[in-house]
Amino acid sequence: MAKTKTSYFCQHCGFESPKWLGKCPACQQWNTFVEEVIEKSNAAIPDWKATGSTTQQRANKAVQVSNIQYSEEHRIITPDQELNRVLGGGIVSGSLVLIGGEPGIGKSTLMLQVALSMPNMKVLYISGEESDRQIKMRAERLTPYLKGKGINGQECFILTETFTQNIFKQIEVIQPDLVVVDSIQTLYSAHIESTPGSVSQVRECTAELLRFAKESSTPVFLIGHITKDGSIAGPKILEHMVDTVLQFEGDQHHVYRILRANKNRFGSASELGIYEMLGAGLREVSNPSEILLSQRDEALSGVTISATLEGLRPMLIETQALVSTSAYGTPQRSATGFDTRRMNMLLAVLEKRCGFRLSSQDVFLNITGGIKVEDPAIDLGLAVAIVSSNQDIAIPSKTCFAGELGLSGEIRAVNRVEQRIAEAQKLGFEQIFISKYNLPSGKKDKAQMDLSRFNIEIKTVGRIEEVFGLLFG
Repeated sequence: MAKTKTSYFCQHCGFESPKWLGKCPACQQWNTFVEEVIEKSNAAIPDWKATGSTTQQRANKAVQVSNIQYSEEHRIITPDQELNRVLGGGIVSGSLVLIGGEPGIGKSTLMLQVALSMPNMKVLYISGEESDRQIKMRAERLTPYLKGKGINGQECFILTETFTQNIFKQIEVIQPDLVVVDSIQTLYSAHIESTPGSVSQVRECTAELLRFAKESSTPVFLIGHITKDGSIAGPKILEHMVDTVLQFEGDQHHVYRILRANKNRFGSASELGIYEMLGAGLREVSNPSEILLSQRDEALSGVTISATLEGLRPMLIETQALVSTSAYGTPQRSATGFDTRRMNMLLAVLEKRCGFRLSSQDVFLNITGGIKVEDPAIDLGLAVAIVSSNQDIAIPSKTCFAGELGLSGEIRAVNRVEQRIAEAQKLGFEQIFISKYNLPSGKKDKAQMDLSRFNIEIKTVGRIEEVFGLLFG
């Protein structure tokens, strides 16, 4: 009997070591090594179509790049417009997509909804966490929403299996056009003798599904668990192997969910999709500006509207600030949905360039809607909100802002300002503040600006003092 061969793997990055180490030399994490059985079968592994393995013994030849025949990739358009936007226009044939998110956030609901709604396509939904009856219960809950869109979901097949060799046998029988795996941490392969969910099993099962997707041109969606720090569970190499990494975010106490692309080989990685969690499924939110703006009956200080961009989509968001006298020796600085270090920079500019004494004040910032914004174009809106709260003067509700604040107090240019202006006009705003260095269509003279296409007052400013002079007098 052959001796069992074991090795130690880092649960964070997948680094392999013949002995246990306290600190991983690759990712510098402590106490992440676990022992796993790694002995594989010595038998030759034939084609996956025969036995369920995706290893194919063949030798590829090098060819000149000029001799490679290329055609535009055909994308599969799904009925879910938000998913199409995040994926870059649809599902690419043969792509491997990984979706991660917190437990109970709606990953399985989203993918089952996609599987049931694909028109004229065979979809195989593989579940290693639920029985077929439990999946049927969720499908019945989604039925009213799908029937409202004229979808019957007759071409969706459910398979409750965790053994990859059996999965590939069923794939050979059904010949699906799309495969969904829920979840990758529950699968195990006979080629690795470690437990399901371990670094070796996750890497091996993903590699088998990757080879299947590339050889058969069948798109595969993988649902992945996340760790307590928010990263996808398993080795870091898992995110390098797949074509697209999507993050499903949101607060379980709110009804809105955000689908964000962290990596996309076939499109932009800065796109954003927004859903509303209802009892009958996830509803697409086509106009996110309406849900990110609160309905106020009276003007309140410390509240401004900023024009931001998420990928190609312009959005208007509500930025809130609260400035109060500090009750302790050290003032508090807190920001929700915004970088705290950039908030400290804005406070330093307001104190140095504009003379507002904020060093002894508590400052709290909040981006409504539960989203995190990294667009520097909201600097101007946040600065005005801070001063508005400090002076207790309300900003007109039909005014919005789009500008980056520099260290010397100048209002810097932002990209695609015309789309921001058009979004503000569509939602009924009366005026917008932008940088004078970033006029629409790149024209440098305000008198030459084409204002005929915009029915909104455009105020161009060069410094933050000009903004305060126009707003507060």
